[in-house]
Amino acid sequence: MQKKEIFPVTGLGCAACAARVGKVLNAQEGVVEANVNYASATALVEYDTDQCSPEALQKAVEDSGYGLIINVEDEEEAAETERLKQYRALKRQTIGAVICALPVFVLSMFFMDLRWGQWVTFVLSTVVLFVFGRRFFINAWRQLRHGAVNMDTLVASSTGVAWLFSVFNLFSPGFWLSRGVEPHLYFEAASVIVAFILIGRLLEARAKQKTSGAIRALMGLQPKTVTVVSADGIEKEVPVQWAQAGDVIVVRPGERVAVDGTVLSGESYVDESMLSGEPVPVLKQPDAKVFAGTINQKGAFRFRADRTGKDTMLSQIIRMVQDAQGSKAPVQNMVDRVASVFVPVIIGIALVSLAAWWIFAPSDGFIHGLLSMITVLIIACPCALGLATPTALIVGIGKGASNGILIKDAVSLEVARKVDTVVLDKTGTVTEGHPEVVDQCWAPESGSSRSVLAALEALSEHPLAEAVVNAFRSDPASESQPLPEIVSFENLPGKGVRGVCGGTAYFAGNLDLLRSNGIELSEELLSRAEEWLAQARTVVWFADSARALAVLAVADRIKSTSADAVTKLRHMGIRTVMLTGDNEASAREVARQTGIDEVHAGVLPQDKAAFVKKLQDEGRKVAMIGDGINDSAALAQADLSIAMGGGSDIAMDAAMITILSSDLMKVPDAIRLSHLTVRTIRQNLFWAFIYNVIAVPVAAGVLYPINGFLLNPMIGGAAMALSSVSVVINSLRLRGRKL
Repeated sequence: MQKKEIFPVTGLGCAACAARVGKVLNAQEGVVEANVNYASATALVEYDTDQCSPEALQKAVEDSGYGLIINVEDEEEAAETERLKQYRALKRQTIGAVICALPVFVLSMFFMDLRWGQWVTFVLSTVVLFVFGRRFFINAWRQLRHGAVNMDTLVASSTGVAWLFSVFNLFSPGFWLSRGVEPHLYFEAASVIVAFILIGRLLEARAKQKTSGAIRALMGLQPKTVTVVSADGIEKEVPVQWAQAGDVIVVRPGERVAVDGTVLSGESYVDESMLSGEPVPVLKQPDAKVFAGTINQKGAFRFRADRTGKDTMLSQIIRMVQDAQGSKAPVQNMVDRVASVFVPVIIGIALVSLAAWWIFAPSDGFIHGLLSMITVLIIACPCALGLATPTALIVGIGKGASNGILIKDAVSLEVARKVDTVVLDKTGTVTEGHPEVVDQCWAPESGSSRSVLAALEALSEHPLAEAVVNAFRSDPASESQPLPEIVSFENLPGKGVRGVCGGTAYFAGNLDLLRSNGIELSEELLSRAEEWLAQARTVVWFADSARALAVLAVADRIKSTSADAVTKLRHMGIRTVMLTGDNEASAREVARQTGIDEVHAGVLPQDKAAFVKKLQDEGRKVAMIGDGINDSAALAQADLSIAMGGGSDIAMDAAMITILSSDLMKVPDAIRLSHLTVRTIRQNLFWAFIYNVIAVPVAAGVLYPINGFLLNPMIGGAAMALSSVSVVINSLRLRGRKL
């Protein structure tokens, strides 16, 4: 059986580390796919439970010099705990390094001739490197033992060489003086570099915490306790983990709903904006569904728990967002290949730089070459490359989740920006999805026969009949009125229904039903019926055995945002097509009111998929939007599949994007989010590549023959730290962008 799990990973120092752990996991028997996210320090692993186990994965990762946290109830909480622990340790080390590096810098810059000052800088720099900066040397040694290198290797080797060279010059200055060379000390370079890099990693860690804010916000929606009503009516507050399906739960004003369920008694308005992105509270009455994480407002109610723990919609949304944030965009494969060879290449360039200086500048070439080698090792930054894609994805997918747009994976975001044609189902997508009585006209002599119509339609199985009954029940004057008894009831296929009440025969159905029974039709009712038919509404006639008593217009209302959504798509240059199994007149009227470009009516489910295929054959990138089982084939065929959250689970399973609120306006929002996220990824990658392409040659000294410029290693350390932070900050800008 295949299983997909998220495991927190410890010990990741840079993008090369993430690439190595991913390579190790993918090499294990039974692993279908493993993606390691450097930004969130997690591994999303799909594996065969018959061939592989979390323990085996953990051992493989530990053997490669890293750690994998397994057997935890809440992966995200465990990952967050580990991140917080590492952040606090990093903060202590950074503060200590800065406090010690500052006097080293001052003494080296302004009191360099004082002999005692040189010994002070030696002691303090030793503390900076091997106490507060020991993480670099420990991690570098651990990687070396496993035949690997990473960013810590660059930092440890560069600062270590600078420190060793300075120690040699401090204890044996005569070696250089006898050769006519001044024995310089570089304790300040090693100390300030470590301090700068620790500051950069601290800022990076803080910024990365903000990128995963959407997940933490979703996790914070579920209350820790729940009030359960026992069989004898006693209310007891218990941990939410104890709640089970079937429990009766009380929700008081201002409390959050703890689990998914069905309202049993009471009523209240519930704020569901955290899940759907819709700001308007929803009225909850008996039989209404409530969901974990939503906020009850002023009323109180009791509900039956239907789904608890990891089965609630909130938990499913969290898992979906986690999976999406842990997925890998196509461009990331190229970045991983670069990251895996980046460090060895940089070490090679650094050694070549040292050799070139030593060979071509015999007098002071070794000193300049040593500084160039240190600067090259310091300034190169694979972290910026490794953070470019995952940070943007985490922020983009998190922003979607907070707006009621669930994105399945990184590929979905990549595909969405290329869409040029949107195919829409009508019922439940453009329209509300349930017919209702939108108008009615009663003859003056109809009397109290309204309840007879409701009683007659209550026995019918036709979808329109429910709309008529609901209209009767929603009328305050009829709400508590009992329905009369109907006898001799019969369905008349293709026409309507017939029944007897109080000795009088009544009919409900189409115009043919009334005419075939010789029933008198008034001009007023006929006129109203023709008017509604012209508006593509369905007309229901009601009559007794002699004359027509009423005519009702039934329609599936168009969603309030559908027309605006279509307009927004058109402004984005996207063509809209509506496919529906409904009749031509109704479909064309809906298209006219919403501004849809093209409409095809009477389309069967298999024909929808074929139509999508036809568009693709024409070279179009097609997004299919639907909410029903009949849309699942077309959703699977489309380049981008979007399910409206109020629809079937099958449609949602087949979809790459799910709109929780069933608001069509979220579709252009999702496409714009795709454009923004991919643009941010490209910006990040551009600056990360450009930074390294420019910085490394400058650090090696290519400008020295031209203008005598040789980059200071301390400046290189600051530049490297800022490059990673700038990529994360650029990704965080997504959070403030409007959709």
